[in-house]
Amino acid sequence: MATAEEQSREYLRRHRLPELLHRLGALLLFHRPERPREFLIQVLERVKAGRRAEGEYPFLMDEANVDAMFSLLDVLGQGHIRPAQYREALKTLGLSTEDLELEDDEIITLDVFKEGV
Repeated sequence: MATAEEQSREYLRRHRLPELLHRLGALLLFHRPERPREFLIQVLERVKAGRRAEGEYPFLMDEANVDAMFSLLDVLGQGHIRPAQYREALKTLGLSTEDLELEDDEIITLDVFKEGV
């Protein structure tokens, strides 16, 4: 029989609560709303509507933000960044890099960056 701790971990995993809480925290820090509780309620309602296919899922960044982030990483304006920079950017945004299979000499273009983010 599973212990209470194992049951709790299974509950968290099954409902993907750590990921949800991480995303909510990231949204709060990114937007820094004056009324954080109301903001979180609105985000959760959008998530609920998105799951029912009645609305869009709330995203952390819009396309302009992603473009700006890429340009900050591409200091020399070469139109690409290194895999190490890409991994760090994803980690900074709280996104997983576990399934990322990149060679060290690969170049990451803006399109690849946008797709990943």
